[in-house]
Amino acid sequence: MPTTRPTPRFPARRRRALSLAVAAMIAAPAAWTAVPAASAAETYPFRDPRLSVDARVKDLLGRLTTDEKVSLLHQYEPAIPRLGIKRFKTGTEALHGVAWSTDINASGAVRTAKGTVFPQSVGLGATWDPALMKRIGSAVGDEARGYNTIDPDVWGLQLWAPVVNLLRDPRWGRNEEGYSEDPLLTGLLATAYGKGMQGDDPDHLKAAPVLKHYLAYNNEVRRDQTSSSVRPRVLKEYDEVPFKLPLQQDAATGLMTSYNLVNGRPATASPLVNDARKWSGRTLLNVTDAGAPNNLVGSEQYYPDLPAGDAATIKAGVDSFTTDDTNSSITVNAVKTALSKGLLSEADLDRAVGDILSVRVRLGEFDPAGGKYGKITKDVIDSPAHRALERKAATEQMVLLKNQGKALPLASGKKVAVVGPLSDTLYTDWYSGSLPYEVTPLDGIKAKAGAGNVASSEGVDRIALKDVKTGKYVAGGTTAAGAVLKTGPTTADASTQFDVFDWGQGVVTLRSAANGKTVGIHSGNTFANDQDQPNGWFVQQMFKLEKQSDGDYLLRYAGYEKAYDWADPTKIYVKVQDDGTLVLTTKDDASAFAKDVVGSGVDSAVKAAAGADTAVVVVGSMPFINGREDHDRTTMALAEGQEELIRAVRKANPNTVVVVENSYPTTLTWEQANVPAILWTSHAGAETGNALASVLFGDESPSGRLPQTWYASESDLPDILDYDIIKSDRTYLYYKGKPLYPFGYGLTYTTFRYGKPKLSGRSLAGGKTLTVTLPVTNTGKRAADEVVQLYTHQRTSRVKQPVEQLRAFQKVHLAPGRTASVTLRVTASDLATWDVTRNKWTLETSKQDVLIGSSSTDIRQRAVVDVHGERIPARDLTHPTRAADFDDQNAVQLVDESKAAGDAVAGTANAWIAFKDSALKNGTLTLRAAKESAGSSTVQVRLDSPTGPVAATVTIPSTGDKYAYKDVTAALRATGRHDLYLVFSGEARLSALTLR
Repeated sequence: MPTTRPTPRFPARRRRALSLAVAAMIAAPAAWTAVPAASAAETYPFRDPRLSVDARVKDLLGRLTTDEKVSLLHQYEPAIPRLGIKRFKTGTEALHGVAWSTDINASGAVRTAKGTVFPQSVGLGATWDPALMKRIGSAVGDEARGYNTIDPDVWGLQLWAPVVNLLRDPRWGRNEEGYSEDPLLTGLLATAYGKGMQGDDPDHLKAAPVLKHYLAYNNEVRRDQTSSSVRPRVLKEYDEVPFKLPLQQDAATGLMTSYNLVNGRPATASPLVNDARKWSGRTLLNVTDAGAPNNLVGSEQYYPDLPAGDAATIKAGVDSFTTDDTNSSITVNAVKTALSKGLLSEADLDRAVGDILSVRVRLGEFDPAGGKYGKITKDVIDSPAHRALERKAATEQMVLLKNQGKALPLASGKKVAVVGPLSDTLYTDWYSGSLPYEVTPLDGIKAKAGAGNVASSEGVDRIALKDVKTGKYVAGGTTAAGAVLKTGPTTADASTQFDVFDWGQGVVTLRSAANGKTVGIHSGNTFANDQDQPNGWFVQQMFKLEKQSDGDYLLRYAGYEKAYDWADPTKIYVKVQDDGTLVLTTKDDASAFAKDVVGSGVDSAVKAAAGADTAVVVVGSMPFINGREDHDRTTMALAEGQEELIRAVRKANPNTVVVVENSYPTTLTWEQANVPAILWTSHAGAETGNALASVLFGDESPSGRLPQTWYASESDLPDILDYDIIKSDRTYLYYKGKPLYPFGYGLTYTTFRYGKPKLSGRSLAGGKTLTVTLPVTNTGKRAADEVVQLYTHQRTSRVKQPVEQLRAFQKVHLAPGRTASVTLRVTASDLATWDVTRNKWTLETSKQDVLIGSSSTDIRQRAVVDVHGERIPARDLTHPTRAADFDDQNAVQLVDESKAAGDAVAGTANAWIAFKDSALKNGTLTLRAAKESAGSSTVQVRLDSPTGPVAATVTIPSTGDKYAYKDVTAALRATGRHDLYLVFSGEARLSALTLR
């Protein structure tokens, strides 16, 4: 989020930036006008496609002035008329299709070009199907080209996707945007998606995918101020992997830095960005997230001014600044100042601009007719082929969680009740495009079962609100455009009736029965029934009905901001003005309303269910409300009203199927115990209803597998800001409890038999590959897909190892009775551990269990392999040892050693770090330490436990600054091999230790 708060009526951040960008282009023709080609443009070497990319970039870079180079560092790169170079915009959101498909043309008119919206990323993660992901990526790349032909100023060809942040915590607001909690699965799916988007030509890009968000970013709470404390093993073995794999496979052209700090240093200016360049053999164009450069001097207060912050960002390996909407002058002036002060060199500038130009060359911008992909037109948008692909994806991502007594598939010719708040609607999310059409669950089931066999109810209460003071009801407009809400009618006619959708924790939305539109804040601090669905950055269609002791209700605005009127944050309640108009006011001034229940949602749903052979209850989330960017979830439960609905329908009809349509794991403990069948789907796009019907009725066997662990309770999770997955036993890798549904889980309509695996060998050494082959047979009566998963577990290690870890998988389709030979491969390097004692990947000698099954807990076959590597020697502390390279910790934070580079450990009283299996001798222990606060503290050196014998006590004096380090010493009395614990008595930072 930008540090300056936008006007609340506008959907802020990037969607808002899109609107402002086009408005700015209209208002400022001098900066964004059509550019005639220079007279000799075709003679320039940079326009010669026969030359190498590097040669063309070098030629063009050499023709630019310093001012022209600087101008290209902002997201909105201006034209350079003298060279015939057009404007260029970095960044089009393309998470699961091209997002924000609304264009504002030069006359200010709005027109739409609605493209294909694929299932949310977490749904695509549930497909476990890289081949499908590549096809989807290709379709998205095609449609990006199509949109680009409509208006390149709005839809550029650098695509900000995929998101590869690991789904470490299911409460993360952006859970919908990631693929999986597993680094391998995420990396392989991202690689496939990226390759599809950019095409298969190494020197010509259909589109330029950018991996988001680098690095260790999984919380929205104070996301631009919190620091992710990431120890080296977690960094190397977990967080870096899904970025590393696509870059190694040339499946991405850059990184977007994240908002958070990593080990105390803003990711925007972290040297980790430059470190990532070594993973790719290509030039990368890296970008900041929106507004993040300003955060360096604003919310983060890390640099004194923008010249210093922008210089550090460029030196860290970032090339393009996404900030200040279309106003590039702020970035341009800051960079020029940094150059004049010597904070940046011309070489730094050339490197960044060269990165930008490299991608522009590969996109074909300077080729005749736009190069290899220049002939793609808008006709590809929402093509029949893409609709079919979207339906396949929507089908393949559905996960069958329970199917007791073969409740599914449903038999044809039977009566079906389709009920629930998501039964007859489809929702899009913040990073969706607009749906070109909609097939709701009810639509799909009616088409499959026949309309005459289907009864329906949304299962929501229909109410009317009466102003107690005047006896008049609140009414909205009856046309599609809606109207400002006012009191007036004295009876509860159609204009006064509203459907109440419960999204949990008291939050509801109100949909007008008169026109089907959702109520939201309107201009002038009033309300109107004019919204298709809750939307926008500041979601202003959320309310709470607060019952008072006398039985009346107060209507409270519950939008994502505390108040619509930021000048008075206490104005979050509704009152009726003298003219009947509803406006916001304080609680003391709020109007009392009587709530008339015109129709009970539960009663309606129960009536429909009681008369059916099967009841299908469709519940779930509203993506703009139940956790999204900038808002983490505080509960993993379904909305209370939705749970009540399920219980009532289950009581009325034992043959109840629950369909959960949301973006994350949910604590379905009662449902798992009491409902015969449960099916999960993400918000899966226009074909959701058809895909759902094909699975419910058995045309397709469900083939999705969970890409993350579903926990039974929030109590199974540590704090969302705890990034040490090893210490806190996070994700299936380290979790030792019993999940509600495990990673990799999903049922089908058939059964599979796993035959005995054949291994290419019983041992594995460095540089070698283990090949595992086994027969898998469909032993049921229906064709289906099975996802065969191979995990390993290292039995012995110097350090704590995962309970198990996914190493390979294969999705196979089998007809009844058929057998497939499945081959899975694991390389020795896959099994390596990051050795913090020597800062390198190390293959340890150990027996490894090879576990093959249908999920992380459903293991069907086992084998053992002897891995021949090395035994990590005792830690040698006579060489300087980084404090951050500890083996275990308690209550410490990794922090920035300096603003430029390096990690240190910050501790307070009773915190500790441990260095296991250290070779000790009597000598002098030196700690390199800093202490900002006054006075001194100590670090006790203890043996074998945090409360073990004291071998030394080191006094740390105040150094006056957290970056001012001093060597402090103490005599250490210990010999032999011990686990060494450094126990803090108070505030201090440690960067290194040495024993002499």
